[in-house]
Amino acid sequence: QVQLVESGGGSVQAGGSLRLSCVASGYMYSSRCMGWFRQAPGKQREGVALIYTDDGATYYADSVKGRFTISQDKAKNTAYLQMNSLKPEDTAMYYCAAATTWCGSWDTGEHFTYWGQGTQVTVSS
Repeated sequence: QVQLVESGGGSVQAGGSLRLSCVASGYMYSSRCMGWFRQAPGKQREGVALIYTDDGATYYADSVKGRFTISQDKAKNTAYLQMNSLKPEDTAMYYCAAATTWCGSWDTGEHFTYWGQGTQVTVSS
């Protein structure tokens, strides 16, 4: 049974920081890429950040570039999302996901097979 478990969400004021973690269990951390996504009420899911597990290449949504950093610790089967300079518009449920074969068009999430249950991030002004 493959499981992805997120943690680290919470409530912060604008300008604050949070670090989300995503622990993968049930399989070796051998997915092709890991991604972080978010969905706010009434809005579509959007891709936030992506990391390729083999070479560590990263990609970001324009809305978070320069503020968020995705990273991984393969020894711990864990992906992270460091979020700095948070804004109220970052408020959403954040999900991590794993793609095992293809990561193209990553921001749509369509090729991601495994998803976590989500962790809520709330940023107040």
